Amino acid sequence: MKTSYRNLLLVIAVLAFAMNRSANLQAQASPWKKHIVHEGVHTVTAVGGNFSGDELPDVISNSGGKTRLFVAPNWKEIILDETPGYDCIHSESFDVDDDGDLDFIGARYSPGLIFWLEQPEKPLEQKWTLRVLDDQLNGIHGLLKGDVDLDGKFDLIANSGQPKGPFHNSVGWLRVPSDPRATSQWDRYIPALHDAPGLSHYMGIGDVNGDGRPDIATAAKGGPQADPGTGEWFAWWEAPADPRKNGWNKHLIADNQPGATNIHPADVNGDGKVDFIASRGHGRGVVWFEAPDWKIHVIHPTLMEPHCLAAVDMDGDGDIDAATCAYGDKIAAWFENDGKGNFTTHVVGTDQAAYDLRAFDMDNDGDLDLLIAGQASQNVVWFANPRVE
Repeated sequence: MKTSYRNLLLVIAVLAFAMNRSANLQAQASPWKKHIVHEGVHTVTAVGGNFSGDELPDVISNSGGKTRLFVAPNWKEIILDETPGYDCIHSESFDVDDDGDLDFIGARYSPGLIFWLEQPEKPLEQKWTLRVLDDQLNGIHGLLKGDVDLDGKFDLIANSGQPKGPFHNSVGWLRVPSDPRATSQWDRYIPALHDAPGLSHYMGIGDVNGDGRPDIATAAKGGPQADPGTGEWFAWWEAPADPRKNGWNKHLIADNQPGATNIHPADVNGDGKVDFIASRGHGRGVVWFEAPDWKIHVIHPTLMEPHCLAAVDMDGDGDIDAATCAYGDKIAAWFENDGKGNFTTHVVGTDQAAYDLRAFDMDNDGDLDLLIAGQASQNVVWFANPRVE
């Protein structure tokens, strides 16, 4: 009788804990209001920006073989391009042709292809011209803008993660030519030549070793789709004096990291050294690695498939936080840094899958919101940051 009674009390306690945890998750999620941009199509990438010239942030996504512009505030849809075969796995946006407006850059995974769409003078009325900028990188999973050569202009970093093709198992960067409208192929440089095996994913850029030059990091998921014995690592490549030349030295941050996908350099604990925030987007967990020996610290141990990752100051307190949306658990969350590398999890939304996430001020109120390409949720949404100054 006593044993049965104790078991009953244990069951009640477990149920109470589960109910309280669920209530806490919903309470944490409720301040972040969810806004729906688009529904009904499997979408893996979306970017925010002022694409219509009215100072309101718009959204460009690629889904169902179409590149779509959604114009704020009512999210009117305009098809920018529907050329067959131009399905994007990732995208970026910056002023490619230096004419004062934002253009769109998209990448197809395999056969590898990177293209850009030029924003015309009247972006809601005129055709956006499509131009291919590279067709030799293969297995392009991530695009990242950054000034690799320190000339004051954005370059484009892209991986070539498939184990086949002229730049197999590599990471490259592409320099915008002086006249990108008249040049079919951008100048291509390969920092990680054939030494990034295991299906690499997304990149990070920053000066890791304090020499004044931007270094490049990436991660490889490994697993059954990769060549046996490859992947499951995080690493960074140290830039030489001239980033256009060979001599980028590889440094392993950690191996035995199943599902590794994202890695961003940042001073996490405020000690003046550059650490890394990372996620295992085809596995479980969000972590950070402490410089100089890359000691691993857990941000969230069990979050399932946090495929996207942003390392930014979400709450405006001067330190670097993190945010993700885990497509396995269907949870969007941000992780509050206390400035010393201790993180508190805040749930932004539930029942929301994602492949791609961007921290971007979607409502022009001065803080960072979260824009999500909904993958299995078949949507594009954004969550409004409720931060009060």
